[in-house]
Amino acid sequence: MGNASNAPTTWPPDPPFSRQQEHTVNSTIDKIAWIHLANCKILSTRSRGKNAYYIPGGKREPGETDIDTLVREIDEELSITIIPATATHVGTYQAQAHGHAEGVTVQMTCYTADHHGIPTPSSEIEEITWLSYADRDRVSPVDQIIFDHLHRTGQLH
Repeated sequence: MGNASNAPTTWPPDPPFSRQQEHTVNSTIDKIAWIHLANCKILSTRSRGKNAYYIPGGKREPGETDIDTLVREIDEELSITIIPATATHVGTYQAQAHGHAEGVTVQMTCYTADHHGIPTPSSEIEEITWLSYADRDRVSPVDQIIFDHLHRTGQLH
């Protein structure tokens, strides 16, 4: 039994998307983030080898809910436990993905939530810090949109 088109087949099949295709394919990176505010500042992280700061969180894994991702990512990055029952949706924001080809966007779904533990940087995080609205230029484009929202609502000064 040959294939109907007589076209050669390859194994394994090509993945539906790869980083090499970013320059020709519009795509969206699905991320979940934890908004943690204190004294009108926001908790932010800087990954090893990076200059920009990011709101803590990360990419969803297959089959995960928003809250599953939130709990896993915050534990991985900050070694703290999010209390799932306290998670409250803040908003969903979209912008050009920092450090990616034009047309690759990030969609950041943000939550606040109570937690247990003291944030401690994991091996992938070089620094944890509190940023104010004056630090807006030190964060990624999607985080800048979130900073603007929090500033407009009087939560970030």
